[in-house]
Amino acid sequence: MIKKYINFLHISFFFAFLFVFPQNITAQCAGNDTSITICDISDPVNKSISLFSLLGGTPTPGGTWTDDSLSRGLNPSTGVLNGHVIRRGGTFQYTYTAPSTSGCTDNTSTVTITIGAYPGVPAPYATVCNDSEVFSLFTAFNSTVMVPHSNGIWTNSAGQVVPSVIPISGISGDFEFTYTVPVVAACPTNPTSIKVIVSIFRAPKSGTTNDLLLCGSNGLSAYSNYDLNNLISGQDSTGQWSGPGITSGTDHNVDLESLYNANGPGDYSYAYTAVSVPSNNICPDKTSSLTITIEKSLDFTGARLVVSSDICENEISAATYSGRITQGVEAIPNGEYKVTFNVSGPNGGTQTVTANFVNGVISFPIASTYFRQVGTFNVNIINIVATASKGACFNTINNLADDLNVYTLPYLDGAVIIPTTTCQNKSSLVLLSNASRLADGSYTIVYNVTGDNFALGQTAIINVVGGNSSFVIPASLNSNSGGSIITITNITNNTTLCTNIANIKGNLIINPLPNAAAVRIVVNDVCFNDPVTASVSGLGNLTNVTFSYVLSGSNSSILQTVTLPVVNGKIDFIIPSNLLVNTGATVILGTNLINNITSCDVNLNNVFDSFLINPIPIAPTATNSQVFCKLDGATIANLSPSGAQYKWYNSDTSTTALADTYVLKSENYYLRETSLANCTSPATMITVVVNDTPAPVLNPDGQNFCGLANPKISDLSNNTNVPSTVVWYDARNNGNLLASTSLLTDKATYYGIDFSTITTCISENTLEVTVSLFDCDTSQYAFFIPDGFSPNGDNVNDTFTIPDINYLYPDYSIEIFNRYGNVLFKGNKNKPDWDGKNDEASGFGNGIVPNGVYFYIVNFNKDNRRPQQGRVYLNR
Repeated sequence: MIKKYINFLHISFFFAFLFVFPQNITAQCAGNDTSITICDISDPVNKSISLFSLLGGTPTPGGTWTDDSLSRGLNPSTGVLNGHVIRRGGTFQYTYTAPSTSGCTDNTSTVTITIGAYPGVPAPYATVCNDSEVFSLFTAFNSTVMVPHSNGIWTNSAGQVVPSVIPISGISGDFEFTYTVPVVAACPTNPTSIKVIVSIFRAPKSGTTNDLLLCGSNGLSAYSNYDLNNLISGQDSTGQWSGPGITSGTDHNVDLESLYNANGPGDYSYAYTAVSVPSNNICPDKTSSLTITIEKSLDFTGARLVVSSDICENEISAATYSGRITQGVEAIPNGEYKVTFNVSGPNGGTQTVTANFVNGVISFPIASTYFRQVGTFNVNIINIVATASKGACFNTINNLADDLNVYTLPYLDGAVIIPTTTCQNKSSLVLLSNASRLADGSYTIVYNVTGDNFALGQTAIINVVGGNSSFVIPASLNSNSGGSIITITNITNNTTLCTNIANIKGNLIINPLPNAAAVRIVVNDVCFNDPVTASVSGLGNLTNVTFSYVLSGSNSSILQTVTLPVVNGKIDFIIPSNLLVNTGATVILGTNLINNITSCDVNLNNVFDSFLINPIPIAPTATNSQVFCKLDGATIANLSPSGAQYKWYNSDTSTTALADTYVLKSENYYLRETSLANCTSPATMITVVVNDTPAPVLNPDGQNFCGLANPKISDLSNNTNVPSTVVWYDARNNGNLLASTSLLTDKATYYGIDFSTITTCISENTLEVTVSLFDCDTSQYAFFIPDGFSPNGDNVNDTFTIPDINYLYPDYSIEIFNRYGNVLFKGNKNKPDWDGKNDEASGFGNGIVPNGVYFYIVNFNKDNRRPQQGRVYLNR
């Protein structure tokens, strides 16, 4: 603590000082000049020195003060001086100017103050952490008292002058510094130097970190145990990591793969904290942070780009364009994205715009400068990336493009239309050609009809191919005969909807229709099958016509036409006989008349006639085939039908009927019927058969059948020379008639006779056949040997039986062996089934064999087939 030597501001001492030192009174209005010395300027009372009270004499209050020495401590209004803000020792002068008063010859006076040197008071502690890089030595003073004068110099312990702000980075320890201010002679005992001790502490080092950028979509298996120390340098080794996946104070490895799988893309923040040593409570802990950003690639596969909108060439100057992308299979997060796209064409280029994805859709503008002429322009998306993305991943974009069309207007310049000549009330085909400026496609035209017919603003759709097309003028616009002018005024492309004006003309000639009012038709009554002639009159001066008609009534037809030259205003034609298949009243109705010279036609009204087709007897009905037995001696009288209106003939052309006593023989006869109108019917032919039936003859080996085929009586019949007429009995005399579906029995005898169901004639002799059911062709049937059975008495699979073997191999034999080769059973078709017991012939008695596997050998004894071995499992 610096000792205070002088305090001239104490009031009592101050007045004593005034009596000791006489004052020079020169200006009573401003008081007398005065001078004082203050050595202990740091005394708190010197923070507020009233200069007015220091003036001698009787100064007039209310004047102003000026700081002549620029000490900066004076309040010019109040005359109060703050000595603590004066930054150096020395002498300072202050002038008081009194208010103007009558009789004053001098209204100013001065106060001169000498201030002693003051090096300051050192603080109890001067400590600093070296992470501050620099340290101001003035901060080593006690801040509760007056700060030292600023005009001194600093020296270190080696006596070297140093700046007041010293570098401290990288150093630590206790350092001594001396602050010395200039001596003021008026205060020789004032101390001018002060020593300070500065303790510099080492700051903990948290190191320099680097951020890490990864793409999670590329796989993070290499980062499943990532060492965060790879991202830091220059740190104290005793620090600790904190952040997602850090499990302890010593842990510095994180599983980025698991973090990404659990939390998805994002920023993962980590901090490394270096801790001060326990004895150092000056330096705070230091923390360095880093961010590991894991991003996810976006997949735009299946996304759709729509560029809007196509325009016509006349809209180029005012058109605006935009693109709209709709997400594909993968959902795209909402947010701001940069869309980079390329536009093809003469003015094409690449552009990047910023827009927002909202609920899977992003819309963005496309500059109109790309589309300044007719053509198809491809807009292809090159890249889409979120503006917040750091670019770790490459987003998948495949074929995300759309075409924008600037369509040409449809031009009919140079085109020609030629309307085809038509008839009154008929449509007309207009041919369009030489439309070389029209692309192939569909168009809508607007046209006018003027002249003998008049209609404006009519429309038609045309399909242009190679500059050619056609359209139809409806019949309703051609109601008057004469000439009309067809003018196309407008054309629209139905695909592009681009429209253009036109002025293409063509002349249309319309021919008059035939006069239908005088047309008549007459048809006379006829007999059935006679030619039917129709006469059409009232045709005037027509020379060649096509007449259309239909038939109704007893005979009806679809529309019929005849084309004939006209003679004296009339035509005659025969109605085709195939249209007149019924008798009775028939109406012929004329429907249309065509002038073949002009092709003009008219529909006919009330042009009809009714005529009668008289019936003729139909061919009589008779049994087509009439059969007699030869011994019956049948004659014409025995034929059916009979009666006065029926006659029999022995040929279709014969006109002489056969007598009733004519003896029948196997030949054809013809029957006719004559009507009351003396019309003869067509002949009906019947066949007469006079049978003399022999006994049936059996085909070679016809008695042999395969029992597996379940042969029937019908199969036995098919093995005779008369399969359709033979019948069978189970006895030669008084036997039962067997149905064709009856199954044959092995070794049974059957008796067959030839019996015609038409003539009912039977053969006198009988065919006797004894049937054998073992003649099976083994190649036609699958052969199956079971591999197990269960003889437990439940009537299900109780025996080992080879199905159908007796039919396929009637001479077969079978032997069953146990595993020691002992024969347990011998069988054949007479003893086919093994019931799981020892055969008495085996020598083992008639006992029940145990469950297990047994072996068999089958000898087929047919077709040189080799014996077959196998095994069978017995399980009760």
